[in-house]
Amino acid sequence: MIRDGSAEGGLDAASRRLELALARLETRLNGLKAHAKAEVGGLFDNDRAQLAAELDASRARERELEAAGQEAAQALDRAIAEIRQALTSPQEA
Repeated sequence: MIRDGSAEGGLDAASRRLELALARLETRLNGLKAHAKAEVGGLFDNDRAQLAAELDASRARERELEAAGQEAAQALDRAIAEIRQALTSPQEA
């Protein structure tokens, strides 16, 4: 079988062009991936900071509500004690 040298040379040239194109594509994809990763990381940092601030605000509100609940419970305890005292003490006629 006789090979045509020009066909083989053309195949080698096409193979080199393909390898070069793939290398360029890989380089470009790596750059895009690094850029996207940096953007996403920044978004996560912003989200994390926002969530931390919201959590702090929620905890502060929780403490306020607990204090208000304790005050309400104490007021109810006083009212119950007064009602019991009124019901158990002899009534003046």
